[in-house]
Amino acid sequence: MAQTKTATTSIGKKTPRTLAGTVPLAADSERAQTLALYEVAVRLMQEGKYDKAHEAFGKMLASSPPDLADRIRMYINACLLQVSKGKATFQSHEEHYDYAISLLNDGHYEDAREEFRKILKENDKADYAFYGLAVLASMTSDTHTCLEHLTEAIRQNPRNRIQARADSDFQDMADDPRFTELLYPEV
Repeated sequence: MAQTKTATTSIGKKTPRTLAGTVPLAADSERAQTLALYEVAVRLMQEGKYDKAHEAFGKMLASSPPDLADRIRMYINACLLQVSKGKATFQSHEEHYDYAISLLNDGHYEDAREEFRKILKENDKADYAFYGLAVLASMTSDTHTCLEHLTEAIRQNPRNRIQARADSDFQDMADDPRFTELLYPEV
């Protein structure tokens, strides 16, 4: 059997080299700082904070090393795409209402509340938005708010009373005498 010799050499940290020679230590610390900022920006993106990530990537683009600049530009474009996705535009009030209801049905209560409020900001006579807020309040066990919004929805459009009678989203409100009185007033 032949024996092989193994050479033991100490492998130290090599200094980075470029075509021009070695990279100065100052540039190495700048690169480390840029990489740290880059990691923070990527983390913001992963958390869904696209506006903040876009801002962070934008700040580091001018001073970034060329090997990172392309990736930074790619992430900037991805952030812009995500930000533009988040801004929904609607062609009609009905479309906006349908979107708010879909948020409500998916359990995104705060987002749904915000959309209903946007509808009311555009049109304070939108009885359907008050009705949606009443349903939301019922689903989140906010009895007082539910009654307020449903009262306003019925005041603006009495047909909401009939709709609420058959709406299973108000099942938690059925035992409240104020709710019963609102839906079945004495003639």
